[in-house]
Amino acid sequence: MKRMLVEIDDRSARDLERVAPTRERKRAEFIRLAIRRAIDLALDRSTREAYRRSPVSDEIAASDLEGWDERNALASHARPQVKARRRRGPGRRVA
Repeated sequence: MKRMLVEIDDRSARDLERVAPTRERKRAEFIRLAIRRAIDLALDRSTREAYRRSPVSDEIAASDLEGWDERNALASHARPQVKARRRRGPGRRVA
């Protein structure tokens, strides 16, 4: 794992102390997750932009399907899953 020294402004340091206090030893993990999320969002934006510049053709050639496993559940379109709603009994409250 690489170590980095990063300077941040006072306001960011104050807010960071509020959400990930040093005394709870959660700060490093919080920062790692924040960096990972920022990287993922940046990569998603660049992928979206690449597809805008060069959209995928609607036509699929037979060579595009070479080696395709039609029984692969991951390759089929996912059906939207409907969450079942749980009902509370009479007089029961959610805390």
